[in-house]
Amino acid sequence: MKTKVLVVGGGGREHAIVEALLRDGAAVYSAMKNMNPGIARAALGVKLLNETDVPKVTEFALSNGIELAVIGPEAPLEAGLADELIRKGIGCVGPTQAAARLETSKRFSRRLLKKHGVPGNVEFGTFQDLDSAKVFVDDFPGELVVKPEGLTGGKGVKVEGEHLMGKEEVLRYVKEVLDHKIGGAGVVLEERLVGEEFTLQGFCDGKNVRGMPLVQDHKRAYEGDVGPNTGGMGSYTDADHLLPFVRQHDREAAEDIMQRTIAAMRENGSPYRGVLYGQFMLTKDGPKVIEFNARFGDPEAMNVLSLLPEGLLDVCQGVADGRLSSNVPFLPKATVCKYVVPAGYGTDPKAGRPVVVDENAIAKAGARLYYAAVDEKNGTIYTTSSRSLGVVGVADTIEEAEAVCEAGLTHIQGDVFVRHDIGKRELVRKRVEHMRQVRG
Repeated sequence: MKTKVLVVGGGGREHAIVEALLRDGAAVYSAMKNMNPGIARAALGVKLLNETDVPKVTEFALSNGIELAVIGPEAPLEAGLADELIRKGIGCVGPTQAAARLETSKRFSRRLLKKHGVPGNVEFGTFQDLDSAKVFVDDFPGELVVKPEGLTGGKGVKVEGEHLMGKEEVLRYVKEVLDHKIGGAGVVLEERLVGEEFTLQGFCDGKNVRGMPLVQDHKRAYEGDVGPNTGGMGSYTDADHLLPFVRQHDREAAEDIMQRTIAAMRENGSPYRGVLYGQFMLTKDGPKVIEFNARFGDPEAMNVLSLLPEGLLDVCQGVADGRLSSNVPFLPKATVCKYVVPAGYGTDPKAGRPVVVDENAIAKAGARLYYAAVDEKNGTIYTTSSRSLGVVGVADTIEEAEAVCEAGLTHIQGDVFVRHDIGKRELVRKRVEHMRQVRG
């Protein structure tokens, strides 16, 4: 009897989850707000709905005899979807509402790390009024990062010296966040870190963390790391599951931070079961926590799940049951993922434009295709205001994987664009050189 699994969400991350579950013979069902054609073709049942509508998602799960749910996006977690599914006897890969505060409340996560003495924390202050924030800003010796307290789809963070020029602009943005309640009713101010960012994602069963290959995402919209911040334009992994600028002991330090964070959550009375996404800055003093997310990254899920020929279903069941096994069989290969996005993405995305995708040619080029935030109507695929398609190359080296990815991208046409420099030798080399300078 096939295990019935509900995947919540309709993006590239969720398509990658669905494909990996299918490789294990799962019977997949989908609850999503857009008609993702890749997911829709693979699923035995599809329900189009608001993913935060907890009663409707739960009703769909119960009516189809779902045994296990994998929750892709953060918003349903904040809405308490995992709590309700667990109450109804359905196992979940996705933390409870209380445990998801690691992502949904930046104030909570920073204070948790401080209270439990978890390494990798930064100097920070949390504020709900402008006057007290102004005192902190005026007294702070270095540059700051301004973060809205809650969820902003990865686009609310602004950095002094990059997006904000000087303390006046910092305070102006703090006022904007507080006045308009961007991401909730508060703001977190943190020291600006210098180094290279990397992502470590881990499967967590409430006690243990099983780390995945390290990934480096690229948030800026345009080549050369310029333009507005986005949800992520693409990412890469290396065959040794490190990154060219990350040493083994740096990875071990990041894993230790995540393991201690999970222990702190358990002590806090909110055991964490799901995927924990640790975004780190590798500094001259080792990895520091930029933030945690309570689910797979997007695009990072497409990289790591493309390296999992089998075993995701067992891992997911281990997460839900609180009994993770010690081994997750990721292939020793490199990957490069690039997102195809609608023209104007990052500022004024052009939604509702047709995209022509030659799936056979992409497969023949050796690349993987993941549908993301598109809609399919009468056999035609249309852009929405978010990212459209992920293309992944898998090979023995980053350079070879990048070439496979690019070969696949040539078979997608429409009013779209791609950040082509991701995974290219020059950009990777630049990262390595920057880290060498940071380390001194």
